Amino acid sequence: MDMNEIKEIFFQECEEQLAELESGLLKLNDGDRDPETVNAVFRAVHSIKGGAGAFGLDDLVSFAHVFETTLDCVRSNRLDPGPEVLKVMLKSADVLADLTNAARDGGSVDEARSRQLIKELEALANGEVPQASAAAPAPVEVVAKPVAAVAPPPVSNEGFQPVAFSFDDFDAAEEPPLMEMPTYEIVFKPKSDLYAKGNEATLLLRDLSRLGEMSIHCDMGALPTLERLSPESAYFSWKIQLATDKGEDAIRTVFEFAEWDCDLEISLVEDEATQSGEELPMQPVPFDLSILDDEPAVSVGVVEEEEQLASRQQDIRNAAVSAAGTASNVLQMAQSAARAPAEKAAPAASAAQSAAAQQAAASAGTPTIRVDLDRVDRLINLVGELVINQAMLSQSVVENDANGTSSINMGLEELQQLTREIQDSVMAIRAQPVKPVFQRMSRIVREIADMTGKSVRLITEGENTEVDKTVIDKLAEPLTHMIRNAVDHGLETPEKRLAAGKSAEGTVRLTAKHRSGRIVIELADDGAGINREKVRQKAIDNDLIAADANLSDEEIDNLIFHAGFSTADKISDISGRGVGMDVVKRSIQALGGRINISSKPGHGSVFTMSLPLTLAVLDGMVVTVANQTLVVPLTAIVETLQPEASAIHSFGSNQRLISIRNSFCPLVDVGRILNFRAIQANPVEGVALLVESEGGGQRALMVDAIQGQRQVVIKSLEANYTHVPGIAAATILGDGRVALILDVDTIVAASRGQSLKPEMSLAAAG
Repeated sequence: MDMNEIKEIFFQECEEQLAELESGLLKLNDGDRDPETVNAVFRAVHSIKGGAGAFGLDDLVSFAHVFETTLDCVRSNRLDPGPEVLKVMLKSADVLADLTNAARDGGSVDEARSRQLIKELEALANGEVPQASAAAPAPVEVVAKPVAAVAPPPVSNEGFQPVAFSFDDFDAAEEPPLMEMPTYEIVFKPKSDLYAKGNEATLLLRDLSRLGEMSIHCDMGALPTLERLSPESAYFSWKIQLATDKGEDAIRTVFEFAEWDCDLEISLVEDEATQSGEELPMQPVPFDLSILDDEPAVSVGVVEEEEQLASRQQDIRNAAVSAAGTASNVLQMAQSAARAPAEKAAPAASAAQSAAAQQAAASAGTPTIRVDLDRVDRLINLVGELVINQAMLSQSVVENDANGTSSINMGLEELQQLTREIQDSVMAIRAQPVKPVFQRMSRIVREIADMTGKSVRLITEGENTEVDKTVIDKLAEPLTHMIRNAVDHGLETPEKRLAAGKSAEGTVRLTAKHRSGRIVIELADDGAGINREKVRQKAIDNDLIAADANLSDEEIDNLIFHAGFSTADKISDISGRGVGMDVVKRSIQALGGRINISSKPGHGSVFTMSLPLTLAVLDGMVVTVANQTLVVPLTAIVETLQPEASAIHSFGSNQRLISIRNSFCPLVDVGRILNFRAIQANPVEGVALLVESEGGGQRALMVDAIQGQRQVVIKSLEANYTHVPGIAAATILGDGRVALILDVDTIVAASRGQSLKPEMSLAAAG
C-alpha cells in the first residue's frame, strides 16, 4: 500500500468524522448538552487535524486548530454553546468540509470566508459573546487566545539514531517574572499503547519544556523486578510543575497526538507562594535523560520560540525523524488493518489515531471492512447472471419433466432458494442509511436561509432508513433543488410569518420510511403553500397552457415541474431561471421513482418521492399482453381479479369502469396504451391487475394472462437501447427472452389523457 492509498483512506475517514461533527453540532443546536456529544464533536475535529498534519495539509490543519481550540472551551465549560455560538460552529464545519474536499480533489476555497470564521472562532475562544447572545451568562473565566498551529510531535523514530537535545546552544533569554505567569500542575502517565505507536515520553517532555519553566519528578513506584519486567509495558509516570503564560490549550497541544494513549491531568496551581509572587526554586539546566532518575525535582529552563531559530538544523533533523516515523507508523497501521480487519484496531490512515475511531472499535460488536464499490457492483452483476441462469435451468428441467418429481427438480428448488438468499445478502451489502444525504441538506438550509434572511429549522426523521447505495448517490441532486425551493419559495419571511400568526422560524421536515417494498421520502414545509393563481397565470404567460384550460388543483401544482417554469419575480443566485424542479422530476423518474405534491394554501406543501429500494433486482408479476411478455412491479399491485361481464360498465365514448366491492375503478387496456393492438380487448377474456400509483389513485390494468411471480434482474433499457415511453427497464427471463418492465405510473398517467411522450404533454408532471 503506497502513500496515495493511505491518503485516500484518510479522506474516507474524514467523511465519517465530518458526518459525526455535523451530527453532534445539530444535537447541540437542539439542546443536547451531553458531555459525550461535546467530546465526539471535539474528537472529530481533532482527528481530522491530526491526519491532515501527517500529510502536510497546512490550510486544513490551521483552520482545524482554531476550531478545535474553541471546541475545547465548550468541552471545559468555559464557553456556553448558545444559538449564536453554534451558528458560527456550523458554518465552521462547512468550511472544514470545503477544505477537506479541496485537499482531496483540488480546487479552491473561499479564503475570505475562512479568515472571517477564524476571527469569529478566536473571538469566541476569548470569551467574546456574539451580540445576539448578550443576555446569556458570561463564561466563568476568560479563555486564553488560541496558539498558532504547531507541528505534530514525533510519532516514531524507529530506525533512526537518537537526536541529542541541549539548551547549551541557546542564548539565555530574559524570562518574565514568575509572579506574572500562572503555574500548572501536570500529571502525565503513559500507557503501553503510547510506546507501541512510536511516541516517546521524553520528546513530549522536551516540547513541554519550551512553553515555560518547569520542574519534573519521575515516579518509578510501579517498576517491577527484572524478572517481571515487560518491555511492552509502561511503568513510569511524571508529575510536572510548569510556569507558562501560554495557557492550558498550548499544554494540551503538546499531548494532542498522545492524549488518548495516556492519563493526563492538568490543573492550575494557586498556592500561597504563587499568589504572593514568591519564586519557585527552578534553575535552567540542560535537558537530558537524567529527568528519568528518581531524584528530587530538578528544573528546566525554557527558551522562547524566537530563540529556537538558532537551532534550526537540530529542528530539521527532529522534523525528519518525525516525518519518517509518521509515514512508517501510518503504513504499518494500514497494513495491519488490511491483514486483520476483524481486530479492534484504529483506522489505518489517521496518524493521530483518532479517539473516535478507537472508541468505536472498542465498543463495536461487529468488525467491519472497507470494500470498493466497484467490487460490490461486480459481485451483484455476477449474482444477477446466476439468477438468470438458475431460472433458465429450472425452466428447462420443468419442460422435460412433466411429473416434476425428479431429484434434479428437487435439487433445483433448493438451488433457487439458495440463490435468492445469496442475492438478498449481496443486496444487503449495498444497503446504506440515508443519513449522510440528509446531513448534507442541513448545510443547504443554512446557506439559503442566510441568503434569503429567513430563519429556518430543518427536522430530519428516519435517517437510518436503508436503501441501495446507487439510489443514495443519486438522491443528493434532487433533494438539493427541493430544499432550495422549499426555503426560497415555500417559506415566508419572518415578518410575513408573524403577521400570519406563525412563528418567525420556518420549519422544513425531511423524513424517510419504508412502504410496500419502496422507500418514501417526504419534504414538507409550513410555509404559504403553492399560490395556484400565480402558477396558473405564469403558465399562461409562458404558453404552457391555454388561457381557458380547465386544470385541477393537482395539475396546476404539477406545472412547477415543467422545464423553464419559475414564479420568481426576479433572477437571483438562488432561483428565477426555471431550472430546478424539472431536474427533480427527471432525476426521480430516472431512478424508477415517482413524485407527488400535496399543498394547502397558508399551511405549506408536502413533496412525496417514492423510490425503489434497489436498482438491481425486482419482484414482479410476469404477464402477457398481445403476445408480448411484460413484467409488472409487484409493489404496485394491490390485487388481481378475473372480470365478470356484469362488473364492466361503459363511461363516455371509449372509457370503461370495473366494479370492485361497490366502488368503480377505471379499466386500462395496457395493450392499447402501448399500441400493441389497434382496438380494445374484451375485459372478460383477460385478467385485471388493480394497481396503485402515487397521485393517480387506483387503476385496473387489463392484461391477457398471468404467467407467474418472479424475481428479475433489472437491465437498463435506456443505457443499452433508448428510452421507451411506458417502459421502465428490461430483464432476461428463464427461457432467454427479453421482457419489458412496465412503468405503471406512466401507464396510469396515459389513461388519464396524458401522452406517453412527455414533451407533448402540457401537464406531464402529473
